[in-house]
Amino acid sequence: MPVAVITDSTASLPERTAKQWDISVVPVQVVVGDRVDDENRYDRDDLLRRLRDHEPVTTQPPDPGAFFWTFQDAVSAGATAIVCLHISSKLSATADAAREAAQQVGVPVYVLDSGTTNMSLGFAAVSAARAAAAGAPVERVMSAADGRIRGSKELIYVDTLEYLRRGGRIGGAAAAIGSALSIRPILTLSGGEVAPLTRAPGTKRALGKLVDLAVEHAGDATVDVAVASAEVGDREHRIAGELRRRIPSLGDLTLVQGSTVIGAHVGPGALGITVAPSQ
Repeated sequence: MPVAVITDSTASLPERTAKQWDISVVPVQVVVGDRVDDENRYDRDDLLRRLRDHEPVTTQPPDPGAFFWTFQDAVSAGATAIVCLHISSKLSATADAAREAAQQVGVPVYVLDSGTTNMSLGFAAVSAARAAAAGAPVERVMSAADGRIRGSKELIYVDTLEYLRRGGRIGGAAAAIGSALSIRPILTLSGGEVAPLTRAPGTKRALGKLVDLAVEHAGDATVDVAVASAEVGDREHRIAGELRRRIPSLGDLTLVQGSTVIGAHVGPGALGITVAPSQ
């Protein structure tokens, strides 16, 4: 296709979806001890174990070289322009690495800071790729992504804010919200940053509140929804079933094994719901 679409692995795109729409995914890196490697090269279960054992697990942006070769592959496949969608620059320098690589490529590369992550970013990449597959010019491809991002909502349940505090993604004062009485916080993304939205006593009530907020945001509009977690099990299937029952105009509902990069910052047990305007 004349316009290639590229994103990063924090979009949590299922592999089959990325292949279906010819979306290239550049992996963000995970750092464990002396090892620095692409997130898809790590054993997911081992990373979760390390997080539960409170071992240091951090992340860093892809090397610009990873973007350069991905861009070159797109050009070799016939792309005359590239649209690159990435995690909020307030959460990661991934977009900066893409911009650095873009200076060395012989076709125009448009790097967009999505201001978000997870499936809000994933849905936007799919919208862009669908427009590109239909032969839309690069301006319309970017507009399709932007429209999906502006209408999307990220809702995130975490067992604790400690992991976000350690990574500098949320302040110490905000982290104190969940420090006592088994209070469970619910977060969102606002202005490109992680921000507390509300809280509830206990896990069951917090997850119930999470679903309520997703249903409220969906309203009567036709929406696509993703439920993302590091481990997809009974809890995730139960929540997906409740969303399917309660959202009146539901388009696609996807269960997603979330990015381990996101998991490193929100901690084990976290669960996200993305509500996005349907195409």
